[in-house]
Amino acid sequence: MSQRNTDVSSQVDGADAGACASTPDDDACTVRQVLDRVGGKWSISILVTATHGPVRFTELERSIEGISRRMLTLTLRNLERDGLLRRTVYPTVPPKVEYEATAMARELYDALITLTTWAERHRAEIASARVDYDRRVAASV
Repeated sequence: MSQRNTDVSSQVDGADAGACASTPDDDACTVRQVLDRVGGKWSISILVTATHGPVRFTELERSIEGISRRMLTLTLRNLERDGLLRRTVYPTVPPKVEYEATAMARELYDALITLTTWAERHRAEIASARVDYDRRVAASV
């Protein structure tokens, strides 16, 4: 694997690194930024999986359809940085790395399950509404 695919340290949270980095009491870390992180496309699946117990990188990669290795790595590091995941490296060959939800992430679990259940229950209605909207917009052009 090339270095550009594995060296993601400088890319972790590049967009808002300065916004939440100064002090823990800094108001610059907005609710929107927190919700963006925990409500992100990949974060929900990772957090729900990690809440069930320690999970390895390859298990996450296999269980989350469509995620690239690079995006999984970035998301894991951002969740770890935000205190939602704990990363443990075991001194084996090859190294064994596990991710586990922190108490803060476990507190979030019920809300994530409610959100994913709602999305699953209404996905057909949303798809139908999108088709109807696209038809109306196309007809008005």
